[in-house]
Amino acid sequence: MGLFQWLFGNDEEPKVLKNAEQFKLLTAYEPIFTNHYGSIYENALVRSAIEAKARHISKLKVELQGEAQPNLKARIKHNPNDWMTYPQFLARCSTILDCTNNLFIVPVQNEYLETIGFFPVLPEKVKLIEDKNKKLWLRYTFRNNQNGIVEFDRCAYLNKHQYKSDFFGDNNHALDNTMDLISIQDQGIKEAVKNSASYRFMARVSNFTSPDDLAEERQRFSRENLSGENGGLLLFPNTYTDIKQIESKPFTVDADQMKAIRDSVYEYFGVNEDVLTNKAYGDAWAAFYEGAIEPFAIQFSEVMTKMLFTFREQSQGNKVTATANRIQYMTNKDKLEVTNGWADRGMASIDEMREVWGLPPLPDGKGEAIPIRGEYYDLRNGDRIQSMTVTE
Repeated sequence: MGLFQWLFGNDEEPKVLKNAEQFKLLTAYEPIFTNHYGSIYENALVRSAIEAKARHISKLKVELQGEAQPNLKARIKHNPNDWMTYPQFLARCSTILDCTNNLFIVPVQNEYLETIGFFPVLPEKVKLIEDKNKKLWLRYTFRNNQNGIVEFDRCAYLNKHQYKSDFFGDNNHALDNTMDLISIQDQGIKEAVKNSASYRFMARVSNFTSPDDLAEERQRFSRENLSGENGGLLLFPNTYTDIKQIESKPFTVDADQMKAIRDSVYEYFGVNEDVLTNKAYGDAWAAFYEGAIEPFAIQFSEVMTKMLFTFREQSQGNKVTATANRIQYMTNKDKLEVTNGWADRGMASIDEMREVWGLPPLPDGKGEAIPIRGEYYDLRNGDRIQSMTVTE
């Protein structure tokens, strides 16, 4: 059995989709998403920006909360499917979303059509259709021309840059001008390297009456002076006058212009130089989290909750959450202040505070204790100072 069969079963469409119609949107755009493979991900700078965000998103912790679907909860506690870990899954989700502005997550099903996991797919084309019962379906077409179809409410769908279509996100053509500048700059650097290794001269030659004689003399001069075994010394006979070296100066943008180009890419994907080089920490990393990672985490949590739980189960507190331990990116001074405050007020267990410092839990459950300082007093009784007691 291949991956396609795990995700979509066989390639036969349900009978309810016989004579199904394309779902009509409010806008004039067709409800079809078409993917252009490799358009921006092949550029090194763009790939670095996308990878930097995916690297941090891969550290989100995905949890299923609530009592519904205990079998599914136990099965996907550590892995979203049988082929990927959560870091791999989240990094691929982030990469697909940044490259195409659309992300489709489909359920992994067993032989009883029960959901036992979920998997991100990268289709060539996605079409939104409606069956005779007014139910929405997503039909996927992949590069190998296989077609799969899944109910819309059984899938998780994320997008960004949504404007023209009522459902799908727009393409990344807004980055085309910047990509062209990067390409031209790279070509200019290559030409500059090539030209720096070559010498060219211009001279006036006398006593040649035919074009053939002039061409023969040019070949003779190059052969005897510029070939590999004869290079090093140029000899000009008295037939050459007004000898000048031709200096080629290919144009390349200066450092400030190149920085502006790079910043344009960073701003488009919500990263910066410190994030790419792993220098962001403290308030800088917190700003990056709130601007780039948290929006993904919120949208991911919402669509996965909708995918895995019914409305009734959601109303009973069942949901999917993707969270990050933001405190671990603080400076050591800030970590010390936070953990001291927690210990003083009994706000965290010993193991939770050890986790902030990257330390493992204490053995035998000793780290489950919640410490609190004892010299706090209740001043609500006017001038009378009363010691506060802590009860379990």
